[in-house]
Amino acid sequence: MPDDPGFLSGTENRSMPSATVIPVLHYPDVPAAVAWLVRVFGFTERMRIGDHRVQLTIGNGAIVVAHGDAPADPEFSLMVRVASADQHAARAAAEGAELLSQPQSFSYGERHYTASDLAGYVWTFSQSERDVDPSAWGGELIE
Repeated sequence: MPDDPGFLSGTENRSMPSATVIPVLHYPDVPAAVAWLVRVFGFTERMRIGDHRVQLTIGNGAIVVAHGDAPADPEFSLMVRVASADQHAARAAAEGAELLSQPQSFSYGERHYTASDLAGYVWTFSQSERDVDPSAWGGELIE
């Protein structure tokens, strides 16, 4: 709905990532968090705003790392699509990420694993293995 003010207008702004949804995650040490997320999970640094805020991208997604206290027990997780869950998990584990689950294939056509980062945020990295009709596993596509 291009005329709806709740949707992107199509105007480009170099100060903002092009992703539609951009989570803001708080870390007590922004430079350390950015270095870790780049090295371990493969994010790319897009823009720095002093030493208190950094935009990161991965694929066509984006996050903002901001200075602040990370929640003691985050009640959410983040999902990132990757080309190979196995290769991504191996890299993350080799770089020090705590793997909460190993790569596993699911009936809905995805293979994923879950890890936590240095602040305790939970991340699931998912690889599409095949196209599966949602009704084949109990889902209902509403489009």
